[in-house]
Amino acid sequence: MQHIAPLAKLIEQFRALPGIGAKTAVRLAYHVLDMDAGRAKALAEAIIEAKEKIGFCNTCFGLSDRNPCAICASEKRDHATVCVVEQPQDVAAMERIHDYTGVYHVLHGALSPLEGIGPENLRVKELLTRLRDSDVREIILATNPNVEGEATAMYLARLLKPLGIKVTRIAHGLPVGGDLEYADEVTLAKAMENRVEL
Repeated sequence: MQHIAPLAKLIEQFRALPGIGAKTAVRLAYHVLDMDAGRAKALAEAIIEAKEKIGFCNTCFGLSDRNPCAICASEKRDHATVCVVEQPQDVAAMERIHDYTGVYHVLHGALSPLEGIGPENLRVKELLTRLRDSDVREIILATNPNVEGEATAMYLARLLKPLGIKVTRIAHGLPVGGDLEYADEVTLAKAMENRVEL
């Protein structure tokens, strides 16, 4: 395949995507070659349009094709409740539950001293600025249940508590349909810690 330069280049581009191994990159490249020209052009145009038209909302720093984003601009949302998440894709995950009606703030990462990621590398300053000029009553910390996510949640809780705003953390524990025998110790400990009275 190296002698077909455009094919090798296409495979190389697919291989650079996260979660795409060498075999999958080859399969995707051949799939694109099997597409009719119209579908291949539509795929290329969709990628270019997404790159050109999608940016970050100036309020929540989530992905959007307008400013402010549809969630921040909505009068139907509860702007007194802000859910803090690590990445823009976490907003999409939270929206899938259809129960949350507040707004969001995207940090664009989590604290990780080993990787050199401190508060100055996240959208923490922007969150504090946002809270200063608002009537936010509750911050929900929805960072990932790993070491970095927990450290970020604890850091933000200490930072936000003095502001007089209620700070909560999403519960962690066993997934619905999960078996106790397959759960790790941390998950079981969190499930016990977050137990509720019936």
